[in-house]
Amino acid sequence: MTMHKFKLSAATAMAVCFGAIGAMAADFDFTFAHVLTENTPNARAAVVFKEEVEKNSDGRIQINIRPAAQLGGDVEIIEQTQMGLVHIAIPPTGNLANFNEKMYLMDLPFLLTDDESMKRVLDGEVGRELLDSLEPNNLKGIAMWGAGFRHMTNNVRPIESPDDLKGIKMRTLQAPTILSTYRAYGANPTAMAYTEVYNGLQQGVVEGQENPFANIYSMKFYEVQKNMTLTAHTYHTYAAIMNKQAWDSLPDDLKKVVEDAMVVGRDAARQYTLEDEAKILEEIKGLIDIRELSSEGREAFIERSKPIYEEFRPKVTPELLDKAIAAAKG
Repeated sequence: MTMHKFKLSAATAMAVCFGAIGAMAADFDFTFAHVLTENTPNARAAVVFKEEVEKNSDGRIQINIRPAAQLGGDVEIIEQTQMGLVHIAIPPTGNLANFNEKMYLMDLPFLLTDDESMKRVLDGEVGRELLDSLEPNNLKGIAMWGAGFRHMTNNVRPIESPDDLKGIKMRTLQAPTILSTYRAYGANPTAMAYTEVYNGLQQGVVEGQENPFANIYSMKFYEVQKNMTLTAHTYHTYAAIMNKQAWDSLPDDLKKVVEDAMVVGRDAARQYTLEDEAKILEEIKGLIDIRELSSEGREAFIERSKPIYEEFRPKVTPELLDKAIAAAKG
């Protein structure tokens, strides 16, 4: 396939500067970049990961977290991680799909139905195969993180079935699966960087978006959106990755420290997500119209989603897709 190529951005140039800072006391000094604001579950879990690594390595590894898109958007961070300017990242699998087609899998709508099906897929054989497939991209996949299930918001009308999305300008990740999904539902999807979404909604450049509760709340999208439907149509999956050379530079005992800490961070993110979602729902329910998706509406969405599975089956590979569907069903 033809992979995306990017010019060296200002953010990447900044990462070069930070990578050039002199040697630290630790044996290994790693930069961990992400786009999330520091109060979100996964940003807090990144701190848990840092503390675990530094404690269990007896200070031999130092983790420098650069949150809130300080070093660029998700695609830029992936590029920097490939180049070794960033060492650790947690990009959405939707963005990784621009580099590795198997990652299309995780944005297929209504594949995962609840937390249990999510864990069976992400923490099992399917998740491992996806992570291992990143090696040709000069990335070491360590664990699957995530921010909860995504829901739809918009300023045009309440969404109760795919037909309600007709003509709505929806912001999405720069992810082919998601773009195809919204086209199949009749919407007009537009890829836009996460940090630009609030202004895009406020100015009417886009009319709707999809994100998990934590992102909707931390970015205050409820201030510039009228309607929210709890569609839970996809799980917002992040892949916890390292630059391959940075990973290979570690002795086996420290590789285990990093792997174990990634699992601790993953579990912390999931726990924080569950705790936060109940609080967020309570806080925003008077600020935006929130409605559940009926069983009939869900079935209509699932039916409309079938062609998307067929479109991406060859890219994901039939074997992996069938394995994921079986694991999701349990």
